[in-house]
Amino acid sequence: MEIYFDNSSTTVCTRKVCQAVTEAMTLHYGNPSSVHRKGLEAEQLVRSAKETIAKTLHAQAKEIYLTSGGTESDNWALIGTAYANRRKGNHLITTAIEHAAIRQTMQFLEKEGFRISVLPVDQWGRIDPGDLEKVLDKDTILVSMMAVNNEVGSALPVEECAAIVKAFDPSIVFHTDAVQAYGKMPLRPGKSGIDLLSVSGHKLHGPKGTGFLYVRENTKIWPYIYGGGQQRGMRSGTDNVPGACGLAVACEEALRDLEGNIRYLRTLQGLLCKGLQGMEHVVIHTPVWDEKLCAPHIVNASFVGVRSEVLLHALEEEGIYVSAGSACSSNKRLPVSPVLEQMHLPREEAESALRFSFSTLNKEQEVAQCLAALEKLVPMLRRYSRR
Repeated sequence: MEIYFDNSSTTVCTRKVCQAVTEAMTLHYGNPSSVHRKGLEAEQLVRSAKETIAKTLHAQAKEIYLTSGGTESDNWALIGTAYANRRKGNHLITTAIEHAAIRQTMQFLEKEGFRISVLPVDQWGRIDPGDLEKVLDKDTILVSMMAVNNEVGSALPVEECAAIVKAFDPSIVFHTDAVQAYGKMPLRPGKSGIDLLSVSGHKLHGPKGTGFLYVRENTKIWPYIYGGGQQRGMRSGTDNVPGACGLAVACEEALRDLEGNIRYLRTLQGLLCKGLQGMEHVVIHTPVWDEKLCAPHIVNASFVGVRSEVLLHALEEEGIYVSAGSACSSNKRLPVSPVLEQMHLPREEAESALRFSFSTLNKEQEVAQCLAALEKLVPMLRRYSRR
């Protein structure tokens, strides 16, 4: 039996998501830009999908822009905002543990002449809001801060930081990468001072290649993809109707019983952590002692004395799938995670860290089987590593 604990990398599509995608591909296959009936059918499906997604954020449908996923949403949020507001200033702020889609885009913008401030994190992947206050200045035009770190699961104080930014200057655009937060915790961007919010469909049982960017009404941002003028001229390209339909179903399912889902994920997280805490030389890096400090679906832990890649493949042989660092890279080698480096972990801990990430499709028995496998494998691999 396979046990899949790599849900922060990607998730399996649910039956209803697959059904929605199939129906759109085979029944409602018209181009939404066409004026005949098949085109109008498809256009209505896209409009309905945006309305469904908007409701999950208590937003307006016109504030939802469909994209190809979290990476595009992040790139558009940063590049579109930076250039749209360049006359006002050139200062951008982010954190030291952002996803590569943010980190590398910031590096690109720095080469383009923008000034970048990077907020440090503590050993738990948390920032100090006071550090944000110190770097805000008259030239600041954008702050981008992830809601939940994808590797260790730490929850950043997004609402508190958004309030600090808006109190300093309401015109500063606040963006959050919510790829690991959406469907795992309540999000109300309109009430939280969040202007831009990125989401990826395949992290919540939706199709790969789908996602959206929430853009608060009147936020100053330029288009990122030009062409036929689709999506109010802000994101051109023929609408991905099957993807939109599948994404909308996934969003609706993820938010239908959010509180219940969170409680269940906390149960799985707690069971795993309790078992890990009973093992020798295992260090948990997710701040699980306080639910306000971490997401409910991620546990990052180091098995000191065993390299991440070795243990990952040993678990794979047992039918258990986990990850080491972020999977959002074409590089299949497993270097030390930049996130763990920024948390200043000892080298031996950084080199032996694994991430376990759950979905509501996982079972408590799977956690027990994973712990049993770890209790068997880790001591054996440590003996081999000392030879």
